[in-house]
Amino acid sequence: MRGVDLYDHPPYARNLADGGSNQTVCRYMASLKKFFFIKARDFVHAGEASIHIQNLLKSMHLDPALIRRIAICSYEGEMNAVIHGGDGILNVNIESNRLTLEIIDEGPGIQDIQLAMQPGYSTAPEEAREMGFGAGMGLPNMKKNADDILIESEPGKRTRACMTFFLGLTKEVQ
Repeated sequence: MRGVDLYDHPPYARNLADGGSNQTVCRYMASLKKFFFIKARDFVHAGEASIHIQNLLKSMHLDPALIRRIAICSYEGEMNAVIHGGDGILNVNIESNRLTLEIIDEGPGIQDIQLAMQPGYSTAPEEAREMGFGAGMGLPNMKKNADDILIESEPGKRTRACMTFFLGLTKEVQ
């Protein structure tokens, strides 16, 4: 991911930046915050934020099954923003007992969240489908793998997906 300065990101991210860095560590290592910018329709770099997150979690020696669940959710959310959203941001917040992923995009929003949560439902454009994306499993996979998920969307404006993973607990994924 490229370096970011304070004025090189969407307005809603400005208050998240710490002097232009993309990582903030609290004074006593109580939490770690990291954010990544997502460029709409940038299929060349799509998925890089998720790889960075996965490598970070591996370096922290977290449970491999938990890392896999988080990686699935971050990738699905990142790809949804690339395919459907406008530019966006992926925030990661790691605390002692939980990890939170938040994806906010400036896209067209989701008209019907309940319908979009159904496996196989997709509004992906032909361009994405030709590359093998848009099978309608992004949101269902996120719901299946996160311990908690909240999706907020304003049609015509934006979408925010927030997923929580409780550290130290094992979730049965079916």
